[in-house]
Amino acid sequence: MPEKLIEVKNLVTEFNTENGLVRAVDNISFDINKGEIVGIVGESGSGKSVTSLSIMRLIPNPPGKISGGQILYNHTQKGTIDITNLPEEEMRSIRGNEISMIFQEPMTSLNPVFTCGDQVAEAIMLHQKVSKKEAEQRTLALFEKVKLPNPPRILKAYPHQLSGGQKQRVMIAMAMSCNPHVLIADEPTTALDVTVQKTILELILGLSKETGMSTIFITHDLGVIGEIADRVIVMYKGKIVEQGSVVDIFANPQHPYTKGLLACRPPLDKRLSKLPIISDFMKEKEDGTLEELASDMQQLVDAYVVTPEATIARMAKLEAGKKILEVKNMQTWFPSKTNIFGKPLEYVKAVDDVSFDVYEGETLGLVGESGCGKTTLGRSILRLIEPTGGQALFEGRDILKLAPKELKDLREHMQIIFQDPYSSLNPRLTIGSAIMEPMQVHGKYNSDKERKDMVVELLQKVNMKPEHFNRYPHEFSGGQRQRICIARALALNPRFIICDESVSALDVSVQAQVLNLLIKLREEFKFTYIFISHDLSVVKFMSDRMVVMNKGRIEEMGLADEIYHHPQKEYTQKLIDAIPKGRLEDIKNRFAVDI
Repeated sequence: MPEKLIEVKNLVTEFNTENGLVRAVDNISFDINKGEIVGIVGESGSGKSVTSLSIMRLIPNPPGKISGGQILYNHTQKGTIDITNLPEEEMRSIRGNEISMIFQEPMTSLNPVFTCGDQVAEAIMLHQKVSKKEAEQRTLALFEKVKLPNPPRILKAYPHQLSGGQKQRVMIAMAMSCNPHVLIADEPTTALDVTVQKTILELILGLSKETGMSTIFITHDLGVIGEIADRVIVMYKGKIVEQGSVVDIFANPQHPYTKGLLACRPPLDKRLSKLPIISDFMKEKEDGTLEELASDMQQLVDAYVVTPEATIARMAKLEAGKKILEVKNMQTWFPSKTNIFGKPLEYVKAVDDVSFDVYEGETLGLVGESGCGKTTLGRSILRLIEPTGGQALFEGRDILKLAPKELKDLREHMQIIFQDPYSSLNPRLTIGSAIMEPMQVHGKYNSDKERKDMVVELLQKVNMKPEHFNRYPHEFSGGQRQRICIARALALNPRFIICDESVSALDVSVQAQVLNLLIKLREEFKFTYIFISHDLSVVKFMSDRMVVMNKGRIEEMGLADEIYHHPQKEYTQKLIDAIPKGRLEDIKNRFAVDI
């Protein structure tokens, strides 16, 4: 029999809110065995992070509290203890020492005024009672273990000087610093490149095998769970709806919610006209019970399959039309070293001699790792960043040569949807005012009443409600905010839209809804998109053609399906290999090798 390290029994965690008492975790029970990796999966609001914070006893009180159940921990000198009623002083000796946690956002979890080395060494000195020199040596060894480049440099570096993937590795080093028995990883790879994500998953898997620690891995993506977990717990609205071995869950999901989560990821082996979403599989009745709508997952996916012939015919039709954008030899360089007079001596070539065309009505995908230049290229086309050289011809006019007044007029036809919907919305403006503002700036419609009517229509087009008009951005979820940003981009009825990582931080279920919405709007309004993402599976689903970028240059370009199935460059192959595919045969092979 496996040794149970943590036993969660009938756990209830509640929060006092303006709308009354909310049960974020509602009477759940599960075990974590020694040396096991357990995946907890679900959408935002399902209760998975609150479960992990309950185990760590980090629920802020008020407004929250653990109001029922037990969390039994079986690895102490005292034998089995119940974490829920442990004195805070005893809990501090366990937290970070025996049970450790990697938080979702490394930038907000690391202190910006201390070096990365000091922050990890502090945890070691606190729990291990060693000298500062010994703690520093252990920190260096940990940085090497988590495969950070140049550990001595990172020891003295501040968090802002590191990339997202490097910061996440520092957090893993900190979590591993005291050789914990249990590691809780809360969405540790959500906003990372697929290549960095793969290295983080391999790292956690390797450390787990090497040290024998148990891991609770929290994510919204079942594809990631398929790469790393032994068992899966599926949560929905604070409850566990299904749990079992990862092979059983992928081979034969029982609950319609699990089927929906599995189906809404963009498939790689076929092209779909739209993605299945959770509401295809179930709906919630007025009494709170769930009704299953579709039981055959494969049948639903197959209904949306687009044939290769139809894909080729669509591209031929696009190429027979006109070019809406021609980018020629574009360069965007940033000075990295100057002399005493401020003259640049060296440059970072973020975009370096890039050329491509975009046809009217097409979606062109730009894909590559962080730092490859894709976002800089998108912003350079719109002159949100001033390019160093080259041309960007929009319907024959060179955007780079336009005077400010001409550029302002052109903005009506060219829009951008940014990566972070929260920071791109003014928190002091209602969403109705935010969507109406570009209409007022460009003098669209005759009165604010007409504009308001148009805003209400746009909100409904992006699956929002008219009564949302007077609400503020903080009152919406991430997926809803992204839809608001899409509505704002549509406010001027543009012909060309750049989507810059616009779905990268969303749940896979919400991501599927937003991607379906963008495709529906493209067909309805005849938009042309440049779709920027580090996730090749999303780009492949969205795009007619794909441009793969690396270090400011184009690696390869062609039909999206052709590039995926027959990549010409090693870099593209690396991006494809890093995608968490969640295929049943791969999962079975993983366990066959382990056994």
